[in-house]
Amino acid sequence: MNGRYSLNLPIGLKQDAEQMAEQQGVSLNQLILWSLAEKVTSLKSKIDDPDFPSITYKLDFDKQVVPIIKGKGIRVQTIVIAFHDWHESIAEIADQYDLPIKLVKEVLAYYDAHKKAVDVLIESNAEPEVVHD
Repeated sequence: MNGRYSLNLPIGLKQDAEQMAEQQGVSLNQLILWSLAEKVTSLKSKIDDPDFPSITYKLDFDKQVVPIIKGKGIRVQTIVIAFHDWHESIAEIADQYDLPIKLVKEVLAYYDAHKKAVDVLIESNAEPEVVHD
C-alpha cells in the first residue's frame, strides 16, 4: 500500500474541507487524515465527557492524551492559558481562535471540571527541555 487513498467527496463537502484546510494551514489530505485520526481515536477511547460534547482527546507527540476542541484541534490548555495567564477575555479568545463564545465558555467549564488533569498538562509543557550533549 502506498499511503494514498482515493476519495470522491461531494462538491460542497470538498469545498468546505478545502476552506478549513486553508484556515488551518494544512493540505486537504492532511486535514482528512487529521479528522479521521481524531474520529477513530475518539470512537476507540470512549473517554469523552458527555457533559462537554465539544471536547475530545488525542495523543500528542509525547504520547500524552490531551483534551482538544473537536474539529479544531485546539488544545484546551491553550484556551486556559490565554484566559488565566494572559488575561484575555472570552470574546478576545473567541475572536483570536475563530470560535463561538459559547464554545470558549464550554472549554473553560471543562477546565473547571478537570482542573487537575489540565494543570498537569500545562505544567509538563512548561518545563524546559533538558539538552544532552
